[in-house]
This record gives sequence, structure tokens and C-alpha cells, in this order.
Amino acid sequence: MDTSREALERLTAALEKHLDAVMGRRGDEDAAVDDAYDAVAEAFETYEAALDEDFGETLPIVLDDLGDDDEDGDDEDVDEELDGHADEDEDTMDDDIEEFDLR
Repeated sequence: MDTSREALERLTAALEKHLDAVMGRRGDEDAAVDDAYDAVAEAFETYEAALDEDFGETLPIVLDDLGDDDEDGDDEDVDEELDGHADEDEDTMDDDIEEFDLR
């Protein structure tokens, strides 16, 4: 695994390339910007993994894990995407929580 310092240097370089791609954007669908975005996400994950392995540390940043499925930016389906196997609806789960007794 990479050392934290090497991973941080790659993250910094990826961020700089992303800024360059954004500044030189050639339209809304510029593949260079998308590629640079993906490179930043990958470099971030590598850096965070290196921090965890080297020092047992994490970062206070969470990457959006919904992917391209939610292009309109609306979060209506977030519950389903987080747990697609859940059989109970939210109201039923709320009732279960209200009935739960810790005594």
C-alpha cells in the first residue's frame, strides 16, 4: 500500500489536474472534466486508505456514493439505494422503534 505522503501528493496532483480540466472545459459534456473528477475520487480513496493503514486515521469527508444513477440531484430514492433489501417501509420501522423497550 502507498505511504500516506505519496498518496497525498497524488491527491494534490489530481486536484490540480481537475482544476485545469474545469478551467479548460469545452462544453457541458467534456470527458476531460469527468475523467479528472474520477481521478480525484480514486486518489482521495487511496489517500484515506493509506491514512487508515499507516496511522488508523480517517478524514471528515464522505464521497457521494450514489453514482450517476441520480443525475437530477433529487434524493427521493436514497433509502432504497442504501438498503435495497429492506422489506419494511419507513412507517412500519418507526412503529417498531416506538415499541422497543430497553428495560
